[in-house]
Amino acid sequence: MLYHKLGKIPHKRHTVFEKPDGGLYYEQLFGTEGFSGVSSLLYHVHRPTMITQIGESIDVTPKAAVDKNITSRMLRGWDVPPADDFLESRKVVLFNNDLNITLAAPRKGTGDYFYKNADADEVIFVHKGKGKLRTMVGNLEFGYADYIVIPRGMIYQIEFETEDNRLLITESFSPIVTPKRYRNNFGQLLEHSPFCERDFRLPDELETHDEIGEFRMFIRKENTVHEVVYGSHPFDVVGWDGYNFPYIFSALDFEPITGRVHQPPPVHQTFEGWNFVICTFAPRMYDYHPQAIPAPYNHSNIDSDEVLYYVDGDFMSRNHVEKGYISLHPAGIPHGPHPGTYEGSIGKKETLELAVMVDTFAPPTTATTRPGPAPITPASGCRCSAQDVAPGRSDR
Repeated sequence: MLYHKLGKIPHKRHTVFEKPDGGLYYEQLFGTEGFSGVSSLLYHVHRPTMITQIGESIDVTPKAAVDKNITSRMLRGWDVPPADDFLESRKVVLFNNDLNITLAAPRKGTGDYFYKNADADEVIFVHKGKGKLRTMVGNLEFGYADYIVIPRGMIYQIEFETEDNRLLITESFSPIVTPKRYRNNFGQLLEHSPFCERDFRLPDELETHDEIGEFRMFIRKENTVHEVVYGSHPFDVVGWDGYNFPYIFSALDFEPITGRVHQPPPVHQTFEGWNFVICTFAPRMYDYHPQAIPAPYNHSNIDSDEVLYYVDGDFMSRNHVEKGYISLHPAGIPHGPHPGTYEGSIGKKETLELAVMVDTFAPPTTATTRPGPAPITPASGCRCSAQDVAPGRSDR
């Protein structure tokens, strides 16, 4: 948890803050979990409540393709076709009551509209592409291997420098936080944490638009995207301070915890929400016991389903994965390294693999990819059996 501020703010909260040419700036508490969660205080040129029109609404509720699954699966994530529009490109592939796991291949950003996800915090992992996230509390530049953490309710636009972009998006219906065991009682990351506060990139460019007009926005609430029109520019904040804001953490800044023998997956944990965790498998040295077996041991998924998204490098425990593949190993059945990789890992000194894992403690359902006709197809040669689908790098 970090305190941050940008722009101009008054000395005390909830007090008169005058504009240079007369009148008052309008204070807004941007908070979570009622008044008990993290919050920021924003100061607007115009009233932030100026909604002038409510337009059409679109149901984007994910639909189950397979329910109550016990089959290990491999999905080719990059088979999701590109789309021009950022929102249209987003395809939910796995979901439950705690989160959506979404893929996107946008050729362009949000264009002339704004977006607010009022349902979920978003963790956008950038597999391909770079650009700029613009928000009401400041801007952030992003690139390859960045996690962009956007709290729910944040108004934003996203811009890409190229048309070849690939994103993995975790939408969390609970707040996204860093692991509790890595924080002290004051919220500071401890010395044994695989990352620290200086690794986080915070908003550093505050845009203030003093504009009255019609500003198109899409708001996601209860799995419905509503089109609304604001009467003033959403980015009219002159200053703010607090703890609730977007930030970026690069997976390449994750410092892996290694040991003499194979380490369990909690050492890779990066974020968590209610009933799930997000882990980063970053390039690292392998175990250094003279008889160590670097490949993960066979293990039973008793209480959690494991989702592993493959980003880059040579995935030592797998024989047939490519960039953008997603493996799903459901609770209830054991899994382990692909045949031959357990023995083949002996003597290996390092791995350059990069992967993102999402472990869920409620089973995720595979989804039809709506809105839009963009099916996710099984990997080549995969009949979705325990033998055909090799396990992921996780040991959870």
